[in-house]
Amino acid sequence: MNNTSFNRRPFRDNRQQDEFRVNWQIRVPNVRVVRGEEQLGVMSTDQARRIAQDEGMDLVEIAPTAKPPVCKIMDYSRFKYEQAMKKKDAAKKQRSSAIQLKEIRLRPSIADHDVEVKVNQAKKFLQEHCKVQFNLQFKGHREMSHREQGFAVMQKVVAALEEQGVLDKQPSMEGNRIICIFSPKT
Repeated sequence: MNNTSFNRRPFRDNRQQDEFRVNWQIRVPNVRVVRGEEQLGVMSTDQARRIAQDEGMDLVEIAPTAKPPVCKIMDYSRFKYEQAMKKKDAAKKQRSSAIQLKEIRLRPSIADHDVEVKVNQAKKFLQEHCKVQFNLQFKGHREMSHREQGFAVMQKVVAALEEQGVLDKQPSMEGNRIICIFSPKT
């Protein structure tokens, strides 16, 4: 057995292949050619390539399944750049439209000044149109036996934020935590 061919696969480029075939990648004999809004008709691929080359453009196959395939004369690098910009803008709009949930953690033995700091942080999040979830966690049996202390802390938070946000979920006990959620006022 030849050692060099054992378990070898042909080399594959890991880069994502382009969606469109360009210039010499088009291997069909005849194509329908479009330039801008003008249709030039059906012609040989070589002739279409020459027309595109004379204009300093590329021949791009835009409809490979048509009979014959449809090719467009265009600046392919500019076309790819514009597509990338549209994709980037769409992703940016999608990200900005999604409301984020920010979590702020508290403890039942938190000092009043620390509660004010957490409330100010929550106000900033609400101004950025994010939802805010307050999560007050009890650790151990000793803290769990004084749940009223945790609810008192949460009532301070609710009273401080009722002007900036809408209380979506009242403070409620879930396991060893008290959770409440605020959403921004519109």
